[in-house]
Amino acid sequence: MRMQKDIINIKINRPSAAIYNSVKSSWDHISKPLDGLGDFEELICRIAAIQETETPVILKRAAVIYCADNGIVKEGISQSSKDITLSVAKALGSGISSACTLAGHAGVEIIPVDVGIDCEEKIPGVRDMKVSKGTRNFLKEPAMTLEETLRAIDCGINLVKELSEQGYGIISTGEMGIGNTTTSAAVLACLLQIDSDTVTGRGAGLDDDGLSRKRQVIKTAINKYPDRNNFGELERDDDTGKHSVLEILRTLGGLDIAALTGTFIGGAIYHIPIVIDGLISATAALIAERLIPGVKDYMIASHAGRESGCLLALQELGLRPYIEGNMALGEGTGALMLFPLIDMVFDFYKNAAKFSDYEIDEYKRF
Repeated sequence: MRMQKDIINIKINRPSAAIYNSVKSSWDHISKPLDGLGDFEELICRIAAIQETETPVILKRAAVIYCADNGIVKEGISQSSKDITLSVAKALGSGISSACTLAGHAGVEIIPVDVGIDCEEKIPGVRDMKVSKGTRNFLKEPAMTLEETLRAIDCGINLVKELSEQGYGIISTGEMGIGNTTTSAAVLACLLQIDSDTVTGRGAGLDDDGLSRKRQVIKTAINKYPDRNNFGELERDDDTGKHSVLEILRTLGGLDIAALTGTFIGGAIYHIPIVIDGLISATAALIAERLIPGVKDYMIASHAGRESGCLLALQELGLRPYIEGNMALGEGTGALMLFPLIDMVFDFYKNAAKFSDYEIDEYKRF
């Protein structure tokens, strides 16, 4: 397992500017107005730059979906019991969940991972990378120990390394865990230095009383740990600030968020673009960037999400989502929906007619 100093001292190289510019030039030779496909042209440029090749690999792709339980569920912050986490994990393993259905059309391999389900059984079709059987109730005590937090981050990094060695060219993120919109809202509020009510939504469908309870639990928990409010440390690009980010994750986060954090870091280490899904993975993406500046250059934002915190996290990262959609299905489904768009744009990039095919003049940049 990587130690704390090993993680915070990781250095990231930027994606290839030369490859980016070369692919951008190729776009300009295609018979269309300059930047006619807008952000989607840049998307192909970024994927190529990350992979450091003008012919990026996009057809071998996977969605890693981390499943974990959260002790904060004991506080009645969800309309669902924690048993749903195990049930959906089993559906992921057997290929019948929502994500599996969408992935079948999108040509994406689903890799469900048990990083912290509160159960003893080994789930068929689900990778066993369990760190612990769920987290603790962060209203009463810190959600994780530092060792558990680091082990979960390490799981994410190691899984990306494994997939890289197997030739996967792009990975999307997802999660399943009852209570994880509560953990992510608490973490995100601290990272962004804002009132937690701003990023606390209804999750899978809370009524007004449930939402009020959820907001109060988060606010009380944040105030329980006074050092979480030392926001000034978070803006510093030094080890003190990075330790503060890890403490926020450890105290208020979840094993799924920690593993997702490692996945984003792994993408930057092994030059694989990682697709952000919704609120939970966007929160993990922001943690990863705060821990290892430069990781965001390897991230792709898929959709804006229904939870307000998702877009706020993406804005902090300087990333724009490609899909609106008002989605909140979970399991990484929003990220999966980006793949057919990537395929369409990449096919256009490879096969569309060039200006030379028409024997007409190209557009000029001014």
